[in-house]
Amino acid sequence: MTLDQLFPDEDYGFRLRFEQSPAAEFFAASEQREGILGERQRWLRDTPTKCMAVLPEAAPLLEETLSLAKEFSGEQELPPGGAHRLYGGDRAGPAMDALPQRDLPEQVLKLGECWEPDFLLLKAAAEGQIRLLAGCVCFPSSWSLEEKIGRPIEEIHEPVPGLNVAIGPQIHRFLSKLRPNTAWLRSNWGLSRSPELNQHPWRRLPRLDATVGADEIWLRVENQALVSLPGSGGILFGIRIANYPFTAMTSNPDLARRLSRALETMPEAVARYKGIAPARERLIELMRV
Repeated sequence: MTLDQLFPDEDYGFRLRFEQSPAAEFFAASEQREGILGERQRWLRDTPTKCMAVLPEAAPLLEETLSLAKEFSGEQELPPGGAHRLYGGDRAGPAMDALPQRDLPEQVLKLGECWEPDFLLLKAAAEGQIRLLAGCVCFPSSWSLEEKIGRPIEEIHEPVPGLNVAIGPQIHRFLSKLRPNTAWLRSNWGLSRSPELNQHPWRRLPRLDATVGADEIWLRVENQALVSLPGSGGILFGIRIANYPFTAMTSNPDLARRLSRALETMPEAVARYKGIAPARERLIELMRV
């Protein structure tokens, strides 16, 4: 999604806008692969419990995801002992006895080390709620995987003021009707005082306030992909982070005007949740310079 698409010329609001793309393209290697994987592997080594979580019920979803990873990469990008060990030779799909529950964290780790995007695995429970069953998130946007694991998406979204009311039912209906072989793409944005990819709350990175300078501000875009896992009845949710210097917005009058409009019309509760409220007037002022 381009910045023009990310900032429509309208007031701020929660919207479900998706584009379609082959799933393999979202999870493919980028030009920044070496640096991204190096940082992912460092966080997975140093803080694994903050980056990974998996419940026993996730086993079929993880098996299917590993099989997809093999298909996307042609095996060459997966580490020894990864999905191509589980599904080695010419086997085309997951063997249900290939992934004992004791091996689940190891396989989440292996995939987390060789995929650039963060990923979450979700599935509808018997009562219809869609729950988060597993994930590897090295680059969270000020949220904690360990607090979200096992919870339904309605509870995961609950801290976002107004989101469940505005589009909660639409999200649930959309996720329940995903079809295989296609990634549905959307993007969210925020503003940060740090270009760090890993913005887990425990790191206590600098926050926006009324003293912030233009060269300290970053537009943080979270590009998301939703992929159906038809064999297990699950959903693969991929997340890629892109950072842009604030000056990329201020140097473009049309984008600056659109972002200003979004900031001016953003509900106060949402601005507080996004960490923008203390700096809102300062941000708008900087875009008028």
